[in-house]
Amino acid sequence: MSLLHSVESAQKKITSKTGLRFEPWPLLLVALSVLLMAFVFMPSVAMLSFSMALFLAPIWLPLLLVGGAIDLWYIYKRSEFIASKQYVLLEIKPPRNLAKTPLAMETFLSTLHLTGGESTWWARLNGGTRPFWSLEIASFEGQVHFFIWGRADFRRLIESQLYAQYPGVHIAESLDYTRLISAAPEEWSLWGCDFMHMAADPLPIRTYIEYGLDKVQKEPEQTDPLANLIEFMGSIGKGEYLWLQFIVRAHKGEKYHKHNEKGDPFTWKDLANELVQDIRKATRDPYVDPATGEERPGFPNPTKGQVEKIAAIERNVSKLAFDVGGRGVYLSRPEHFHSATIPQMISLFKPFNSEGWNGIKASAWLMRFDDYPWEVGVSKKKDHYRRELVDAFRRRQFFHDPFHEGGLHADDAMVMSTEELATIFHIPSRSVETPGLGRVQSATGEAPPDLPV
Repeated sequence: MSLLHSVESAQKKITSKTGLRFEPWPLLLVALSVLLMAFVFMPSVAMLSFSMALFLAPIWLPLLLVGGAIDLWYIYKRSEFIASKQYVLLEIKPPRNLAKTPLAMETFLSTLHLTGGESTWWARLNGGTRPFWSLEIASFEGQVHFFIWGRADFRRLIESQLYAQYPGVHIAESLDYTRLISAAPEEWSLWGCDFMHMAADPLPIRTYIEYGLDKVQKEPEQTDPLANLIEFMGSIGKGEYLWLQFIVRAHKGEKYHKHNEKGDPFTWKDLANELVQDIRKATRDPYVDPATGEERPGFPNPTKGQVEKIAAIERNVSKLAFDVGGRGVYLSRPEHFHSATIPQMISLFKPFNSEGWNGIKASAWLMRFDDYPWEVGVSKKKDHYRRELVDAFRRRQFFHDPFHEGGLHADDAMVMSTEELATIFHIPSRSVETPGLGRVQSATGEAPPDLPV
């Protein structure tokens, strides 16, 4: 896997610097041409290679076929399992006088950290997956809405835990807004991207605690970084739509594809230990013995920044972790498309970025194109990616098949603590006064049971 990742990384670097794209068909033609040249100029060597391959076929061919068959079985059963479930999209309407901090959302997200459904090999063989959710913010012509998507079986859990943390909130089942318009490239102008970490996962982004939102403050003193995002989404005009989703599941370490020293799956806690050890080594200036000239490790002499970074990593990984796949889509009627919206989407999460720690950047989908004049067939490729992007958003799929060619995959998912996730997705308090953010004007409730009739 590391070799494949290295090749893919090198390919991306070449494409970003030169605009040259490595499509499968040209590479296949090059391989066939090399094979033909080998038969023409080195027939004996080529025949010997083919003979050896055929002679060893009883060894490598069964392994190849069995391995491929097992992978296809898992894909088939997992797809069947996911398709057999019923799903629900719930809209979350915040109350008018909400004074809750993002800590309430962090507490709610902790209840979604479920790892059941794939605990045994038998469950996995039959396609079982742990629950995954989609946390969404959508703007329809400047009207901002909050949604959560998940299995219908967990609707009671979602509603009860949200009401527990936000007593005045209104939760209602909603139609899937992504399917109310065609979003076809022939009818709509569309741009979109995925989001990924800028550094190693255990390094935290700038969270609500750094903004002082772990405590209830006076409204003029509150600085909610989510207000920038909501205000931007509320600023789009007629004929424009902006969708944002975070597909999340409990973190179990699949993205790292290895095991730790104990033989358990390698998780972000193991990666955090490695990062901390590297920082500790960097704090030791080498000491040269004046008598022997031998270089020895010196005493730790960490800077304030190194101490803070270690503390931030340890605090971050001490909380429950989620695999997070972020995705954003901007679409509008061609006559209403504003190209200036694209750089704003790319820098959407800058308020959460922290120099020297971590941040969130745009990647994949339409970010893959640099529009060099020698890029051939770009418009067709872009339309293909646009269709796949909308399909991926509608499916709320990031961790399971079908994987889409233009987007990020499960190995590129961000691993985020509940604190980080609650920072980029929480119900905004009344200090956020975006006009397009709809709120419940009054509390609702059932009639008293002893009311005379």
